[in-house]
Amino acid sequence: MAVVITSVVFMLIGLALCGGGLWLVMLGGSFFYLFAGAMFLLTAVLLLLRKASALWVYAVLVVAALGWAIWEVEFDWWQLGPRGGLIILLGLWMLTPWIRRPLGFRSPTGTAYGANPWPLAIPVLIAIAVAGYSMTTTQHDQTGSLPTEITGTPTFGGTVTDGEWHQYGRTPFGQRYSPLEQINVSNVKDLKEAWRYQTGDVKRPDDVGETTYQVTPLKIGDTLYLCTPHNWAIALDATSGKEKWKYDANSGMNPDRQHQTCRGVTYYHDTAAAGGAPCVDRIYLPTSDARLIALDALDGKVCTSFADQGVLQLEKGMKYNPAGYYYSTSPPVAVAGKLIVGGAVNDNYSTQEQSGVIRAFDINTGELIWNWDSGNPDITTPLPEGQTYTTNSPNSWSVLSVDDGLGMVYVPLGNQVPDQLGMGRSENVETFSSSIVALDINTGQLKWVQQFVHHDLWDMDVPAQPVLFDMKKADGTVVPALVGATKQGDVYVLDRRTGQAIIPFKEIPAPGGAIPEDHTSPTQPISDLTFSPPPLQEKDMWGVSLFDQLACRIQFHRYKYEGRYTPPSLGGSIIYPGNFGTFNWGSVAVDPERQIMFAMPTYLAFTSRLVPAADIPPKGQDEKGSEQGLNRNDGAPYGVFMGPFLGPLNIPCQAPPWGYVAGVDLLTGKIAYKLKNGTVRDMTPLPLPFKVGVPGIGGPMLTKGGVAFLGAAVDNYLRAYDVTNGNQLWQARLPAGGQATPMTYTTSDKKQYVVMVAGGHGSIGTKPGDYVIAYALP
Repeated sequence: MAVVITSVVFMLIGLALCGGGLWLVMLGGSFFYLFAGAMFLLTAVLLLLRKASALWVYAVLVVAALGWAIWEVEFDWWQLGPRGGLIILLGLWMLTPWIRRPLGFRSPTGTAYGANPWPLAIPVLIAIAVAGYSMTTTQHDQTGSLPTEITGTPTFGGTVTDGEWHQYGRTPFGQRYSPLEQINVSNVKDLKEAWRYQTGDVKRPDDVGETTYQVTPLKIGDTLYLCTPHNWAIALDATSGKEKWKYDANSGMNPDRQHQTCRGVTYYHDTAAAGGAPCVDRIYLPTSDARLIALDALDGKVCTSFADQGVLQLEKGMKYNPAGYYYSTSPPVAVAGKLIVGGAVNDNYSTQEQSGVIRAFDINTGELIWNWDSGNPDITTPLPEGQTYTTNSPNSWSVLSVDDGLGMVYVPLGNQVPDQLGMGRSENVETFSSSIVALDINTGQLKWVQQFVHHDLWDMDVPAQPVLFDMKKADGTVVPALVGATKQGDVYVLDRRTGQAIIPFKEIPAPGGAIPEDHTSPTQPISDLTFSPPPLQEKDMWGVSLFDQLACRIQFHRYKYEGRYTPPSLGGSIIYPGNFGTFNWGSVAVDPERQIMFAMPTYLAFTSRLVPAADIPPKGQDEKGSEQGLNRNDGAPYGVFMGPFLGPLNIPCQAPPWGYVAGVDLLTGKIAYKLKNGTVRDMTPLPLPFKVGVPGIGGPMLTKGGVAFLGAAVDNYLRAYDVTNGNQLWQARLPAGGQATPMTYTTSDKKQYVVMVAGGHGSIGTKPGDYVIAYALP
């Protein structure tokens, strides 16, 4: 009976592999699956006939599979396993007495002998040995060390004292670097939880999918200030974590919002105000219904002298103003008596959305001082009453950086929506989309622009806050530098005075083949400092078994793919890196003393399929905003269906690793190390601690103690690394997803704390929560 059941199973496997394998061959893919299917079918027939040659035939399959797998992926366990796991398990079953005995023979004396196991046992044992060896190898990791020398007197930006954290990236330079060193590489292993606070703002059943905690708290004096996804502002005692006050902006719910998040608040001290007067110290809270609210940092009460009774309406001046399509997810910057504010415009909803205008308001009164509209960049004087900003112009949804010494604010810009349709874009849009622009702090006039994607059809916004530092070169000259991390994996290091390259970049040919109504740029820029991955190949397709791997290979050949910048298509295109980004809003961390960078490159392929407007169904009553799935692009000739490139089991079609930590020497522009980061513990039904290198979204933080702190990965840990070599030194299990950026500070007793917010991220499916957790040495 065992032989019959085994034969039936082999026959079903063979039919599936033959059918899928033939399809793959017809698409120009590997012959192996068709061959494997034929061998399973032949083995099944021989089993039914009780032929010992079934073991020999299956042995040929084992040898062929092993040779093919090593030829494709060498000794990478996470790719060898899916190729050979099922084949080896079934080979072991074939060696059991229940199969060998019926395939044997009976001697003239009546003694029964099972079929000779060794023709199959030898290749199976060799395959197991190869699997064991592959588990000991460290494929994909690049090891090395960063320099430890202090190159000169660093410039941190602003006037923030060492134990404080006044802006999203600690200072206006956005370095995410703290000069504290009480916690260092030798003692970070001893960190313990010091206190834990829960905000009470949790994800609701009627929330949009991307309801996320992305906030980095500020620390001023003895108080932490933070915001929550539903726009509560909260003040906590920095030593104990006890709540001082809480303010609810009552921003309501709107299913059309793509994002329900708040990355941070803005702090301002009014030096002209009398001591003891209300609102001497202020917190500005951006909301998801496009308001900016001024609060007294002392007690959380609204500062009614600002704007209209303490509230600034950011939707003023928009020609079109659909509710839920425009909001500010990132904190504005406070500089020179101004609040400089960007805003997020929903991706791919409509051709009639709000403008991406950048505006500066008087920090005390809320009066508009200047506006820079990328669709009308030359006129920055305040918009007259009755006029409107340019519809759908490229917006800045991320965090801005400031150099008040040079008098410039640095703005990372996105793309004009619809992202995947470039028809009819103006000359200004083609100049400014997917770029960093430098604007004059006082007038808003353009100082320079550097574009990183031409005619962007892939949603390759510049997502990361530009990082500013002063680069001291080998000859002793100091160059004010800017580090711009991009979704496509390039890291641009520019002279922030002019926007010109410090680390070179060049133009390279890019794929063509856009839809007839559109076009592509013949070339695209690429930096000499890049984490851009090599183009995908069929052998990079992955799955937990032969079957879903085969399905992914078939899909790989069915989609349009010609490497980076393959344009969207009606049949569907692979976009790699995907618009999730090699880097995203978490940006990178820079140590301005050692002139080094720490980062978390992530690799996930996406797909993009254009859908004719006539084929788009009416909007569902309960439909909620999302960047994934069908993006309707109302008013455009096409919508777009977007999402990660996943297999039948809803796991990535591309093989791991998907996430790393990396260190860069910014003086040489060389990547010193790149190591797999994170486990599949929270990606699988069982809590398996396998270090595969998993995706993540969030940012790193560096300290003078030589330690890098990073959450972000999908396995719900906060980790500490030796920034010199990238080795992990410590980790703490988080009660929810840690898709935020950690920060650090000292209190009046000189004790150093590290704080992480853990509330989960809707798009990547990490566990939601509402936690603020502080760690310190015992």
